Amino acid sequence: MSVEHILGAIKLRIKRGINLAIRDTYSSDPYVVVKMEEQKLKTAYIRKNINPVWNEELTLYVKDVATPITMQVFDKDIFTADDEMGDAFIDIRPYIGCHLMGLKSLPDGCVVKKIQPNRTNCLAEESTCFWRNGSIVQPMILRLKNVECGEIECEIEWRNIPGCKGLSGLRS
Repeated sequence: MSVEHILGAIKLRIKRGINLAIRDTYSSDPYVVVKMEEQKLKTAYIRKNINPVWNEELTLYVKDVATPITMQVFDKDIFTADDEMGDAFIDIRPYIGCHLMGLKSLPDGCVVKKIQPNRTNCLAEESTCFWRNGSIVQPMILRLKNVECGEIECEIEWRNIPGCKGLSGLRS
């Protein structure tokens, strides 16, 4: 991937799964596959746990802010194909909109924007973009689709990359 087409990076923290679907006899061995454009990353799998704690950070390079981050949860199997356990997506445009406000040096915890769950996103509850340690972060709980139950708790944070376009060219 050439640097001149990259705007920057999103640091995605996949914290935990909540009440994930059972795909084995009594539990599941879940892991998360994350995709954005041609990038594909995944977490480790957690044995026999429908409330796994991953606390993993994955970095995705952003070329187009209109491209969502997609997540698929799978149950790791040894002798058969891994079972699907639901999917969700993150629309990063509301978050990027916070960056385009050009805010600087806010107090930690200062709320920049609140995003409500609706039919066009996977939010399970209100998600708040706020200032932390010199950056805007957005923690969220995503309700998994195409499955009987399950949520993923995660967080996104923008990272500028030296030599990349950055978000300043997006301001109108």
